[in-house]
Amino acid sequence: MSEVNRLWLIRHAPVRGPKGVIHDSDAAADTGDEAAFAALRAKLPAGAAPFASPAVRTLQTAAALGLRPQAELNFREQNFGAWTGRRHDDLARELGAAYRDFWRTPANSRPPGGESFADQIVRVGDGLAALPPGDAVLVVHSGTVRAVLAIALGIAPEAALRFAIDPLSLTRIDRLQNDWRVVGVNRLCGG
Repeated sequence: MSEVNRLWLIRHAPVRGPKGVIHDSDAAADTGDEAAFAALRAKLPAGAAPFASPAVRTLQTAAALGLRPQAELNFREQNFGAWTGRRHDDLARELGAAYRDFWRTPANSRPPGGESFADQIVRVGDGLAALPPGDAVLVVHSGTVRAVLAIALGIAPEAALRFAIDPLSLTRIDRLQNDWRVVGVNRLCGG
């Protein structure tokens, strides 16, 4: 990275489909809120390099913003392994104590065949290190934004999970030569 990278992190639009599901990468976004997209688009810098998770919902969100992003695997959402595509209520009922134990320490717990949030932070850090110099817009997931905040603030994964990151929210972070500056978190631009 260069001396200063200004990052605009956007959480994808709401997922089209049922609530309470751990969605897979093929879940579509609801991009129908034209006013929200226009307001968010107005906040983005011209000429910034666009990147996105390769998930359908992030790519659809980027397209609705008029971006043609490079898909970056390191910016994927946390991998929930065998739990992907399942309803939280069903998992709680079927797994009982094992499911409750996961959520008691979610930052370092791994679902079967998946990764922990701490693992995701390492992966996202690799993605940040590969960004080109200058401004970048990242259309990603709530977990990815929380992972960047953990890195920028130097906080434990548990603390980063406390951030609310709403659909179509904007988080602004600058990577300086030897440090980070958090400009704003979870800003809703209207709609």
